[in-house]
Amino acid sequence: MSPRVVLIGPPGSGKSTVGRLLADRLGAAFRDTDADVETVAGKPVSDIFVEDGEERFRELEAEAVRLALADHDGVLSLGGGAVLAEATRELLAGHPVVYLEVGLSQAVQRVGLASARPLLVLNPRSQLKKLMDARRPVYEGLATVIVATDERKPDEVVEEIVKGLPA
Repeated sequence: MSPRVVLIGPPGSGKSTVGRLLADRLGAAFRDTDADVETVAGKPVSDIFVEDGEERFRELEAEAVRLALADHDGVLSLGGGAVLAEATRELLAGHPVVYLEVGLSQAVQRVGLASARPLLVLNPRSQLKKLMDARRPVYEGLATVIVATDERKPDEVVEEIVKGLPA
């Protein structure tokens, strides 16, 4: 079993919103590894960061991705930083990976600066820019399809993804 498509990208790129719509369009289930981590940990991602630290979160995230890639056959959305783990990048080889590309201003609008996202606590705009700049080459290197999401409705993004997927 293998996902029909794996969505990657920074916070605010639309992985959850587009992922759910794409799953509906494909008649497939939607799964979000951040939700899987929260289920296993029994608390929100932000609490895991605060109480257990980023390292523990990344361990839980890597395991959630490994399990989801092995047993989910629908649309899979990965947390923005999941691709930082070498093991995860290796596991993604051979899967249809869609990078949802978003510009800083759009990401800020979508995420909001008063966000509960743990890596964006201090100076969120600056933190988001650093995070996006650092991760962009990784996202681009893993992607089999890159879809720009700026100034586009989720349905338009879904249409472009469907066109780019292998038959």
